[in-house]
Amino acid sequence: MTRRRWIADEVIGNTAALVGEHAAHLARVLRAEIGQEFDIATGEEVRRGTITTISYDRVEFALGTKPYHTLRSKPSAAPKITLALAIFKFDRMEWAIEKCTEIGVARIIPVIARRSDAHLAAAAVKRHERWQRIVRQAAEQSRRSAPPEIAAPVKLRELAGVLPPGALTRVVLAESLAESAEENRLGEVLQSRLTEDEVALAVGPEGGWADEELAWFRETGWVAASLGNTILRAETAAIVATALALEALR
Repeated sequence: MTRRRWIADEVIGNTAALVGEHAAHLARVLRAEIGQEFDIATGEEVRRGTITTISYDRVEFALGTKPYHTLRSKPSAAPKITLALAIFKFDRMEWAIEKCTEIGVARIIPVIARRSDAHLAAAAVKRHERWQRIVRQAAEQSRRSAPPEIAAPVKLRELAGVLPPGALTRVVLAESLAESAEENRLGEVLQSRLTEDEVALAVGPEGGWADEELAWFRETGWVAASLGNTILRAETAAIVATALALEALR
């Protein structure tokens, strides 16, 4: 049976620990016991960890001397996909964040779009800590060695300042292309333009990006593409686009 993987909050020598709510989930919900073994991702490697002490806010592990693998030797384990995700209804947005984490997204940037509900946009800043927990839990569930980065919400015109440095292929999903004779499908765009090893995808809210937002994307070097002739919900579009980009990077 495959051991569950945990991403350590603290690592000192051959000892690792989970702290706070992270530890509480293992101690209270899963009712862990001293002596149980799990896989522990330390940031540089994955090692077998044996629980040595348990409290409701701290669980400590003794780490095995031999790692299963060294993460630095496996760059392919972290696909370089950045998802700029417009803010929409939180339950569905957070489902997209969870599933895109499981697929392998490297970075998520929540974006306050023109069509983002004003109340959701105002509340989004307070959701950042929750989103960090979601990506960590999803990363552990899917046996990733580290969660993706998830930025604090930004306005669209601030997006350029938080994108990763260096060259990357930038694609904005535009619903309006779905009925156009000049339609650019995402898969075709990635095949023709993927000259770098990193992709940034921008997925709009319900109703899509506003015309002035699409104009801004084009002015700043993004290419517009669609996912086909049907109009997908925002969370579906985010998951499909991430999966297509991941496949293109392989």
